[in-house]
Formats: sequence, structure tokens, C-alpha cells
Amino acid sequence: MKVTVIGAGNMGAAFVKQLTRAGHQVSVTARSFEKAQALAANTGAIAVVSSDAAAQADVFILATGYADAVNALKSIGDLSGKVVIDITNPLTADFMGLTLGHSSSAAEEIAKAIPGAEVVKAFNTIFAQVLVDGADFGNGQSVAVFVASDSERAKQTAKALAESMGFPTVDAGGLKNARYLEPVAGLNIYLGYGAGLGTSIAPTWIKRA
Repeated sequence: MKVTVIGAGNMGAAFVKQLTRAGHQVSVTARSFEKAQALAANTGAIAVVSSDAAAQADVFILATGYADAVNALKSIGDLSGKVVIDITNPLTADFMGLTLGHSSSAAEEIAKAIPGAEVVKAFNTIFAQVLVDGADFGNGQSVAVFVASDSERAKQTAKALAESMGFPTVDAGGLKNARYLEPVAGLNIYLGYGAGLGTSIAPTWIKRA
């Protein structure tokens, strides 16, 4: 699959590494082109400037902060018909709260701002460390990727990418259910940083056999 990762921070770097390892054609773009180039050089991906990124892929992983998300997507150009995987969370400045909640979500606001794109919420409950280390936590425990979208094509695309990297998926319904997934991520961030459990943790969903 041809995938462009938007962002070269911890999450962006983790996606680039894992997606290239899984055999996808990966390009990366970032506000700092030099940072994108350095990441590409270390992984076998291709660094592209923002204005050229829309033509590079059919799938885009939004690995920026929520505050930068819409501007980053608009800088790429026309995303009509493209799948955008939104991994952002609308965090407060101290990372201990959310700025959106009951009546909307980061994913829904992004979808409104980029109406031609097919937005899917996924990977927002996973730390970069977990993405790098993989889904298997041992003792039969695996980390799931929750996937929510109003587009079945976008949902299936996100599922396929997650599973290609070894992560099982959970269908979380329509995009409005990002209002549930983003607080789950908020709790995970609190446990990791506020409660000192570290970043090798993740929420999952257990079903009795």
C-alpha cells in the first residue's frame, strides 16, 4: 500500500519504521523537511515536501498534534477521495485533559475541515513505544487498534494497515465514536505519565471465549 505519514515526531517515526518493515511504500512529510529527510534516510522511506505529498499516496496517517492537524492537511493539497487516518487527541497543554468531548471530537472536527477526505480514527490509544515494540505483550495478550469511521473503505484500509503490522483491530463504529476513543487515550496518557506507569502500556478489549 502507498502510505504517506504526516509528521516526523515519535509517532510519525514509529509508523514509518513499522510500515516500511511491513512492506508498504512509505513517504514522509513534516513541517521540517530536514527532519523528514533524516527519518527517511534511516528507514528506506521517501521524504517529500508538503505541497507534493497529496500525489504520493492514497492513504495518509496524520501523526501531528491536534492543534497542527488541519493546517498540516491543508498544506498537502487536495485530499478528495483520500483516506486520512487520524491518530490525534485534543489534549490540553499539560496533557492531562481534553479540549473536546461530548458534542464533538478531534476526528469529527478534522473531517469537517477537510470534507473531501475519508477520515478514520485509529491508533490514537497507542503510545509510540508500543507501536515500535509491537502488539504482542506476552502471556497471550495483544494490543488492539480501535477503528472508527463513517467510511467503510477508510475503516478497512486502517484495519489492513494495522494488521499488516501485527495489531488486531476492533471495529468501533462510526466516526462520532471518536468521542469515546479520545477519552480512552486520555486515560492511557494519564496512566503512562501522570501515574508513572510508563509508555509500554495500552488499553485493549477482552472477549471471553
